Amino acid sequence: MITLNVNGTNYQVNAGSDMPLLWVIRDILGLTGTKYGCGIEQCGACTVLVDGHPQKSCDMDATEAVGRKITTIEGLSATGTHPVQLAWIANQVPQCGYCQSGMILCVAAALARNPKAKATDITGELENICACGTYQRIRNAVKSITG
Repeated sequence: MITLNVNGTNYQVNAGSDMPLLWVIRDILGLTGTKYGCGIEQCGACTVLVDGHPQKSCDMDATEAVGRKITTIEGLSATGTHPVQLAWIANQVPQCGYCQSGMILCVAAALARNPKAKATDITGELENICACGTYQRIRNAVKSITG
């Protein structure tokens, strides 16, 4: 058994040293906003925040997260009113929406690190892949936050 702090709550989970954090989040804790995409840390659909920094959870062993604070899309805002979430809605960013939780968490982390960051700096940091190609809407959403 290990203890993980996810979205501010401590959970005792039975996870072996080879179980990815993604499967603990989705299958054991039932938080399905974090998605499985590629399984090789390339697409970013599985992105969560670990101690405030974006981390691809598909290839991170759950045991590596012990003692750290994990935030999923469900924990970013209980009411869905985080400024990045509101900008996503206002700019109609999602098409299929599969990648959006990882994208939103990356942008939220960048803004938390530097609230005065320029939109081009933030979008330049994004490594997540959007198969639907909504990159222009993503840029517009970030720009609507940063001015």
